Amino acid sequence: MTDTATAAPAAETDLAQEFLKVLVMLFRAEDSYGAWEGKSDEQLLAPFILDKEARAAIPIMGDPDPDTLWRLELFYKAVGITVEKQTGLIASPIMKMSHEGFGRMVLTTGRLVVVSKHLRDVHRFGFPSVEKLAADGAKIVGEAVALIRKFPEVADL
Repeated sequence: MTDTATAAPAAETDLAQEFLKVLVMLFRAEDSYGAWEGKSDEQLLAPFILDKEARAAIPIMGDPDPDTLWRLELFYKAVGITVEKQTGLIASPIMKMSHEGFGRMVLTTGRLVVVSKHLRDVHRFGFPSVEKLAADGAKIVGEAVALIRKFPEVADL
């Protein structure tokens, strides 16, 4: 096995861990009254975790829960901040959501759209494990950073 082959998974793991740190930091930053001060990082990330049974138990009809929408926003804010840490460029999330749980998330850097995601079934937003949460966040960050590096003249406007 070459050094490059072993470096890639290590870099992905590092990016996933960085993403989780940023997500927890954002969670704690929203705690203006100290209610989550004594909670561990795992306890703070627990609302992001939904196994198959929990996901199936959530009704799809009706308005998305405000807490779920807040977690969705936190997830993409964490993506933006992690992109910013990787590139030095501000990445701004923009979310437009209908009351039915359908919408769009766009993350821009300069004039470059680095993330464009159609959101549906937001009622069931979550991940089967913390590892999957970290991996999905790191994947989005990695793709955004790759776009910024491919089009730096547009991203730096």
